[in-house]
Amino acid sequence: MLAHADQLLELWRGRLVETAVGTTTATAGQPTPRGRSGPGHARTAPWHWALALAGCCAVVGAALAASPATGTPVPAHPTATSLAASAGPDPAQVQLPLDCGPFPVRTALSVPARLGDGRAATVVAAHCATETGTPPDAVLLLGFGPGGRPEVVTTLLPERENLTVSRIAVRSDGAITGHAQGYSSEDVPRFRPDISIDLTWTHKGGGWERSQTAAPVSAV
Repeated sequence: MLAHADQLLELWRGRLVETAVGTTTATAGQPTPRGRSGPGHARTAPWHWALALAGCCAVVGAALAASPATGTPVPAHPTATSLAASAGPDPAQVQLPLDCGPFPVRTALSVPARLGDGRAATVVAAHCATETGTPPDAVLLLGFGPGGRPEVVTTLLPERENLTVSRIAVRSDGAITGHAQGYSSEDVPRFRPDISIDLTWTHKGGGWERSQTAAPVSAV
């Protein structure tokens, strides 16, 4: 409706220009009859302008009335919110899909939140609790399955990428962010990572799309 109002305003401006041009042409060329300021087709009575303005105001007013009654904008997507640990899926009740052999799985980071779709979830960074070295992390998204049981919804970062995750967060728009460090080769000492990246996962088309950017390397 606002587009329609713009069209009416443009038409009104066009009539003004047309009238002004017609009057100027008649004055510069042939004289006009007494009592007339221009050609008959270019003359517009004041009530014509009043009607045009009233019509524009009515259209604009109707367009504004189409906004929410509260006058507050409605977000296109619900915002994500943080949850208490007890309200999100408990990682301790889920068998995380890490191949640790004889070693147990240890949860390094856990962030419960209600994502943009309104569902309660927990983002988890976990690794094998080996006694030596720096075991890589996997980042997993947990949700509630049938019967309210916690389950793994998807793997956001597999452990085979050999990254150590030091930060995880859930943004208000529902995106998941994280920071990780790793190694460019097996020759790089485990205590001195030479790769550092910022990670972002966004929910698209029923799945999660990952993007990453390089970040300054810092000591672990």
